[in-house]
Amino acid sequence: MQDEQRLNAPAWGEPGWKAPGFSRAQAADPSDVARDCGIDPLSYLPDMDALDSPVISEVLERASAFDFASVTAADVRRALATERLSPEDFGALLSPAAEPFLEKMAAAAQRVRRRWFGSTAYLFTPLYLANYCNNHCVYCGFNRKNDICRAQLDQRGIVRELDAIAETGLEDVLLLTGEDRERTDPAYIAEACRLASERFRTVGVEVYPLNEDEYALLHRSGADYVTVFQETYDPALYGKLHRAGRKRVFPYRANAQERALRAGMRGVAFGALLGLGDARRDAFACGMHAWLLQRAYPAAELSLSCPRLRPIAGNESLGSRGVGERRLLQVMCAYRLFLPQAGITISSRERQGFRDRVMGIAATKISAGVSTGVGEHAAAEDEHAASAGDDQFEIADDRDVKTVSAALRAHGLEPVANDYVRV
Repeated sequence: MQDEQRLNAPAWGEPGWKAPGFSRAQAADPSDVARDCGIDPLSYLPDMDALDSPVISEVLERASAFDFASVTAADVRRALATERLSPEDFGALLSPAAEPFLEKMAAAAQRVRRRWFGSTAYLFTPLYLANYCNNHCVYCGFNRKNDICRAQLDQRGIVRELDAIAETGLEDVLLLTGEDRERTDPAYIAEACRLASERFRTVGVEVYPLNEDEYALLHRSGADYVTVFQETYDPALYGKLHRAGRKRVFPYRANAQERALRAGMRGVAFGALLGLGDARRDAFACGMHAWLLQRAYPAAELSLSCPRLRPIAGNESLGSRGVGERRLLQVMCAYRLFLPQAGITISSRERQGFRDRVMGIAATKISAGVSTGVGEHAAAEDEHAASAGDDQFEIADDRDVKTVSAALRAHGLEPVANDYVRV
């Protein structure tokens, strides 16, 4: 009966929609439930921290209520003339009415970027520790149903990868895993953070959501910030796209950044995978998520990522689904104007020409020397080494650090490895 009521309820963004309530699942054995394809997407599993925070409910309510179709050209002009944007101004800049104003939006975003970040362009690279995953996410190459080469780095392999990356001059590394708590448990990730902190000034993690005490462990081990992509903020669609595994639990993932901040992390990053659902509404929700947490945790460093769908193993035809480069630029400019001090990362999913140009307009951080497979950094440095695990998705920009740095300088930007000093 509950499932039938949900199917017949108004869709996200339609009149009459209400933000769902979140509860705890009734289960005797959390490990058995976690393997069940029937996990309720709106209920926490028994071993998950259920954060008592109003942020996500407010995000969903505001995103659902905003009427993009009612925005006029006058609303867009008013937003562009405003120094400090309201959520309504932010929505106006994401609306169809703002599309003819894209050049003006880009010029305004560029002025804001220069005010807060100057000509600096921050560089980093991801390091995949493992690609084992217990989730069934239909858009991801690590999907447990996919027949790919699975691998996990041991301590020696982690060191080899970290040393290979450090040789490029980078000082900021992002550690990633698939979502498999048994193979890549928090202690394993913490050890990787410790090894990375010995070689890099900034260490980020993009792993499965953790409880607050587990984030505290990673922070003590050297992690500085946490990235979690919500993928889509539409609760009903979220349940359809995540068919099995712990990732099905929508509120646990949505509250991950707040748990990380409570655990002492210096910063957190947000992202919606544009193209999965209503891109405008997902972008609005993602921006509101960051905005509300900024108000709750004013000392936190916030950043946003703007990934689009890319081809994956088993689905080479997967693409941006109507989110073209102009729409992506519109989203990034709206983010920049709404959250002027937030970092914005441009993914290697995008072609190099777009990445280089948008770095001078809205983005502040760019990846270089990217691999989304396991063990590929050391393999690139040593012709006798072999990569161990298959990629999560296809990248569009495979340039190394020197090439990316040269391109940024050609666009009047100054590549920066890091601007933090450990004391």
